[in-house]
Amino acid sequence: MEKAVILAAGRGTRMGSLTQELPKPMLSLAGRPILEHVIERLRSAGFSKFAVVVGYRHEVIEEHFAGQGIQFLLQENPNGTAKAALLAREFVGQDDFLLTFGDILAESSDYAAMAAQMENDPSVVAVGAVRWCEDPYQGAAVYEQGGIVTSIIEKPPKGTSSTNWNSAGIYCCRSTVFEELARVPLSVRGEYELTSAVEAVVASGRVRIHSLDGIWRDIGRPEDLAAAQAEI
Repeated sequence: MEKAVILAAGRGTRMGSLTQELPKPMLSLAGRPILEHVIERLRSAGFSKFAVVVGYRHEVIEEHFAGQGIQFLLQENPNGTAKAALLAREFVGQDDFLLTFGDILAESSDYAAMAAQMENDPSVVAVGAVRWCEDPYQGAAVYEQGGIVTSIIEKPPKGTSSTNWNSAGIYCCRSTVFEELARVPLSVRGEYELTSAVEAVVASGRVRIHSLDGIWRDIGRPEDLAAAQAEI
């Protein structure tokens, strides 16, 4: 698996004034943009072809990574993560690929393990990363049976989940996932959401989980950035 698609179009409003001039993936972490850490780790895992979906202050990202052979895909209308991912359809072609976000950090070993799991099991259409937590109410609760995902519940009320698996926002996919992305309906929040496509694929019974072994961090708030800084 050579191709990776990174969604980095959002501003990151939960970061407050930190993203007034910079898109969230370009915030500094250990002296370098978060997105640079993500790409470096993917390269270490064997990925060599990258498409980055950009939007807010896209010129900042494009200028920083100029000359690195990265394809930039501009999401002019910020209408959701499903539409953002769909922009990579031509880049991906018929190949398997990894899909992640420009503000999610994981270990190179986990990226490589997910790709290997996908390649070694032709029966699956996707592998989704999960991590154990006390209560997945802040993310997406993932239910599975024998390693096969049976359902995903986005932001369940606190204390209502009977699973400890939380979606980590990283997927390895077959190119057929674009068919589901193209069919995603408008959500109640007025966006075309990636989770809707994931739920449709889950219904096929062909999505496996990968439990992350290494450090994982979703850098959504200033305190997450500080925690990631300590980990780095």
